[in-house]
Amino acid sequence: MDQNAIDEVLNRPLSRELLARDLTRLAYTALDGTPRSIPIAFTWNGSQLVLCTSTNAPKLPALRRNPAVALTIDTEVHPPKILLIRGTVELDVVDGIPDEYLQFNGTYRMTSEQRVEWEAGVRSLYDGMVRIVVTPTWAKLIDFETTLPSAVEELIRRRDERQSV
Repeated sequence: MDQNAIDEVLNRPLSRELLARDLTRLAYTALDGTPRSIPIAFTWNGSQLVLCTSTNAPKLPALRRNPAVALTIDTEVHPPKILLIRGTVELDVVDGIPDEYLQFNGTYRMTSEQRVEWEAGVRSLYDGMVRIVVTPTWAKLIDFETTLPSAVEELIRRRDERQSV
């Protein structure tokens, strides 16, 4: 998929709404060769997704070995709205807490006092983190109104061909 096609998908209004959410599912290949899919907070910077994790996270050696990942961002309503992204990661070890990590949690409902307490807890726990920066290499938006999963599109095409005979 070329960059213009990726940008077109990611710049759609519904994609922008989904990219403003806090949680994605990150799929990657573990060191033992088996698949993993984990929920993880993220932020969108306009061209990349940024996730953060502890420096001792088990996913890091796997991502260093194989930087190919897939992400799913979706809604909890029917019909679901789904943004699928494939990409490659770059790992950036940073001292302290990355600004993005503090931004992730911006939409969770916390009082000002809870936010201060949460941030103090985070700062006391981590002396450094790893930014997982995902550059999209493929994207698909599924809204079940104007776009469908490719397998469903194929079934509709076949049905329409049968009915037109």
